[in-house]
Amino acid sequence: MEPVTARRWHLRGSPQTHATAGELASALGVAPLTARILLQRGVSTSQEGRAFLASRLSDLPDPLLMKGMAVTVGRLVEAIRKGETIAVHGDYDVDGITGTALLVETLRAFGALVDYHIPLRLRDGYGLSATALEEAAARGVRVVLSVDCGVSAVAEAELARRLGLDLLVTDHHQPPDPLPEALSIVNPHQAGCEFPGKELAGVGVAFFVLVALRKALREAGWFGARKEPDLRHALDLVALGTIADVVPLRGINRTLVRVGLEVLEHGSRPGVRALKEVAGVREVTCGAVGFRLAPRLNAAGRLEDAALGVDLLLGSDPAAAAEIAQQLDNFNRERQAIELSTLQQAVERLEEKGEGGSRSILLADERWHPGVIGIVASRLVERYHRPTVLIALENGTGKGSARSIQGFHLYRALEGCREHLEAFGGHAMAAGLSVAADAVPALAARFEEVAGELLGEDDLLPRLAHDGEVLLQEFEEPVVQELATLAPFGIGNPEPAFLARSVQARQISRVGENHLRFTAWQEGCTRPCIAFGMAGRLEELAGPVDLLFAPGINEWRGNRSVQLQIKDFRPAGGH
Repeated sequence: MEPVTARRWHLRGSPQTHATAGELASALGVAPLTARILLQRGVSTSQEGRAFLASRLSDLPDPLLMKGMAVTVGRLVEAIRKGETIAVHGDYDVDGITGTALLVETLRAFGALVDYHIPLRLRDGYGLSATALEEAAARGVRVVLSVDCGVSAVAEAELARRLGLDLLVTDHHQPPDPLPEALSIVNPHQAGCEFPGKELAGVGVAFFVLVALRKALREAGWFGARKEPDLRHALDLVALGTIADVVPLRGINRTLVRVGLEVLEHGSRPGVRALKEVAGVREVTCGAVGFRLAPRLNAAGRLEDAALGVDLLLGSDPAAAAEIAQQLDNFNRERQAIELSTLQQAVERLEEKGEGGSRSILLADERWHPGVIGIVASRLVERYHRPTVLIALENGTGKGSARSIQGFHLYRALEGCREHLEAFGGHAMAAGLSVAADAVPALAARFEEVAGELLGEDDLLPRLAHDGEVLLQEFEEPVVQELATLAPFGIGNPEPAFLARSVQARQISRVGENHLRFTAWQEGCTRPCIAFGMAGRLEELAGPVDLLFAPGINEWRGNRSVQLQIKDFRPAGGH
């Protein structure tokens, strides 16, 4: 198998959006270029545009629209009033860690008695832990509240019932059939749920539970003798988990993340401050969260105990927070070394030994650590643009992590492989599974068969989307600043990118070992450019080129200027 280097460029949205951009721009008082971006992200009316640009917390939908919310809130109110301990059961990824911290911190602020459990990846695996339920019942707990897990825990829900536990499930993963028989299930994906935000992360679902619970307690007069918490201060945790879980940053998620990033930037939580320090984060953006903060929170769960991450986020002592943050940074460095070794082994098997299918990748190995195979699967998707499953084998069983490409719904694909799996769960783009070692060959064959049914040749070539053709002269600083107000960018709200044709690259130079800097010239207009990771393509800039780029503002020694970040380039006139 060879790495995929070619990219197909395509227009995001449709050419018709350009014709109505002027009308929307006038209604909103924004530049036509900004209006074009809004149209291509599904914002077609001035009312929708104003809501998008404002992203107000006051516009969030009523949590009680979520199926199961009323029962969940009612039981939590009862537990708080009676002084019953609420056991929060989370997951070991960043979504689960932040969701657990959010629930524990806020429930305690409401006056609840709370403890929590985070499963060990290597010992317990994914999902609700039967051992944790038994231990909770032995302590006298009667209410268990899950976050980011539980919707597929049919056997564990039955165990909870036998133990006399009231199980309240909050989750965002695809619900199976049948559902577990819990006291309540809050999951926007379940049938009959009228809540409009189907794309919430687990921590987002937990946040809406707390919004509904606070209202119920307020109406019951609970806050007459205690201060009512401001949930806005907890949105740093919501932003961390939402960005890390790579859910679409549009609608409700965009609002939660936009406000949450402000709290992350200026908040006083000791754990976040310590994490930013060890990660070298000076400005909090989606990129800083996704590539610097989240991996360190994730590292403990991948190699050791994810509860360290919860301890960090809940702690109030700066010195203790600094110590835990340093531990997480050390774990992250160890994780990176293991990840690199695993990636090299996988690439060797694919490129030198010829393993893997024509439309999919499924590899299993006894040398691999189950805590890093998800990250390595993502690297392989980037390199080969194939849906990928990596499986860590031990004692005759395998734990797998899967990552996908656009057009290939992983969860549904794994449903088509059900007969070869012991368990599975996840989303369209990411999933986890368990499989017997001797079933791996049959699973690989069936997974390739499903990929062959769902993916055509065009699907196997990465596509770079852009927001239309432009002239370089359109990118004056005020316009670029206005485009930046459409952030936070991510899945569902991509960073604006544009196509400029017949550009000449001048004053080309290398920056470091892997990057290029040059000046783009078009019809007498020049703009500075930076091309990360493209030093090996310097010779391709010899003649006129078409550029695909994202505009930004570069600040250096107090000076600000427009700079184009190059996403790709090709000979002028290409397709």
